[in-house]
Parts: sequence; C-alpha cells; structure tokens
Amino acid sequence: MNIAIDLGTSNTRIFVEEKGKQLDEPSAIAHNTETCEIIAVGEQALKMLGKTPSAIEALYPLENGVVAHSYLVEDLVNIFLNEVYTSKVVMPRVVASIPIDVTDVEKRAVVNAISSFGVRRVYLIEGAKAAAMGCNLPVMSPHGCMIANLGGGTAEIAVLSLGGISVSKTVKSAGNQMDEDIIKYIRRKHNLHIGRRMAEQCKIAIGCVIKPEEEKTFTVKGRDALRGLPKSVVVTSSEIMEAIIDNAMAIVTAITDVLEKTPPELIGDIHSDGITLSGGLSQLEGFPELVKKYTGIATVTVANEPLDCTINGCGKAIAYIDDVEHTKDGEIIPLMAAY
Repeated sequence: MNIAIDLGTSNTRIFVEEKGKQLDEPSAIAHNTETCEIIAVGEQALKMLGKTPSAIEALYPLENGVVAHSYLVEDLVNIFLNEVYTSKVVMPRVVASIPIDVTDVEKRAVVNAISSFGVRRVYLIEGAKAAAMGCNLPVMSPHGCMIANLGGGTAEIAVLSLGGISVSKTVKSAGNQMDEDIIKYIRRKHNLHIGRRMAEQCKIAIGCVIKPEEEKTFTVKGRDALRGLPKSVVVTSSEIMEAIIDNAMAIVTAITDVLEKTPPELIGDIHSDGITLSGGLSQLEGFPELVKKYTGIATVTVANEPLDCTINGCGKAIAYIDDVEHTKDGEIIPLMAAY
C-alpha cells in the first residue's frame, strides 16, 4: 500500500491509496518540556495553544513549510501515520510534498521525519506541482498552466509545463503572518492583546482584501493593554482588510513577478486559461479580484476544495512511483526525488 502526505505548516493531511484522504489535522503538538512526553497532537494540541502550564509547551513544529523542531515532527508524523496505517507486515511507500525552494538540509529533515515511521521509500514532489495536479491542471502536457498555492506558512506561485516548473517564486509570509498582522493592528488601534487563534478566527470570519460591499463585524476578546483586564471589541471587515492588505499585496506582487519572467509561449497559454488559486488563503474574500486587477489576467479562479488540492495531487502522484524505478529515456514524471 502507498501513502501520500502533505506536511503543511498549519495542517497535515494524509492520503491512502484506493481509500482517499484519511486524515486532516492541525500540525500542532503539545509536549512536556521536562520529560519530553507527547501530551497531544492535532486538534487536541491546537486547543491547548496559549493555554498550557509552564511545564507543557504547545506549538507548530513546522515553520514556513519546513521542519523547525525535528524530533517533534517525527513524533507528529509517527502518531498520524499510525492512525491511518496499521499493517506491520508491509512497509508503505510514501509521496510527500515539499516547498519549491527547499534546501538539501530541509529536504533531508522531511525525509528523516517520515522515514522514522518505517517506510520502504520516500518520494518527493513540489507542493505547487502537487496542488496543480490536485486542481486537474494539465501539468504533464506542453501547455502552460499557472498555480498560486496560498497556505499558512508560504505562498508558492509557479508556472508548469511538461511535468516541471518553468518559473516560480515563494513568499514566506502568508496566512500565519496575516494572523500576526491582525494581532498587531488590534493591539495598536484598540489597546487589546489577543491570541493567534482569535486572530485566525477573525480572519476566517470577516477577512477580505478588497473593500466589502457589505460591512461585516466580529467580536474579538482578549486582555486590555492598559488595565490588564478582560475586554472585547467589535472590529469590522474594513479594519481587518487594513491589517492584512500589505501581506496580500506582497503575494500579488510575487504573482506579477512570475508572469514577467514567464516565456512568451507559456504566458500565452496562461492568458487564455487564467490563474488558479488554491490553499486556505485563496478563500479570503476578494483575492481573485485583487489578482485580476494587478495582473490583467481576465480569468482567476479558486479551485474546488482548495484546502485539499495539494494532498489530492500527492495522491495522484502515487501512480508514478513505479515509473521512478523504471524511467525510460524521454519519459516525464512529476516526482522529483526518491530516498
């Protein structure tokens, strides 16, 4: 049996061959800092963020799509894989997504984390390419296609053709950075300290990147910066737009930069077919319109099930595992490496 894993900064998803997506959990882990015992992972660990006693730490062990705490990522992967793969007779082969501009050291950290579970081989694929495959874009054809995969840790923009990436750019400040920007904005404007989870809930509820036709509101709760007492404030979607627009524009600028570097023949295909957005951040109100405005591309669409594009693409890449071992001259496969 073969498995695909999307080890994301915010969420980890696992796809099992012939069964589909079997796990979708936050990439959070809580551990005892004194005994190194794992207390909780996934949704349970997410609920502990910012609420733990001194001896327990809850955190995201991945930052900007790469491993920041290797031993915690190994524990996280082992626990998640044990939930979906119980056979002890046959070791699985695993397809894993990695960022486009990952270094050899960062690549090895991902491979080591997955290998610790006991697998036959690990096959790697760039996250943007996997997302494009999950969106059913013609990645393997000579026709150019463009994907902007907007996640929590990074935003990856890529132009693909013939199973490879022609031009790409990564922005290492995406959804999580927007949460931080909301925290800073509310502290500065309303003298209110809020946590990351509250900021994320606010972004999901009323976040937008163009002036909304109908103003929405959200009540944020936290600690008064002046008195130190509990306090709540009602914020509007226009205020949240003001907080996150700089980050959104950095992503749009990266998209225009990629278009400027794209070969003429490929950009002709993109002009005809448009740009596809995937990832959680693509669901922010007004993002397609913002991209249209600054790129001049008439068709900018959000993929169906944008959160699952990468893991679905990794699942499709499982079909190419055997081709890695027996690649014929001139044969094109999407998998980039095997360990």
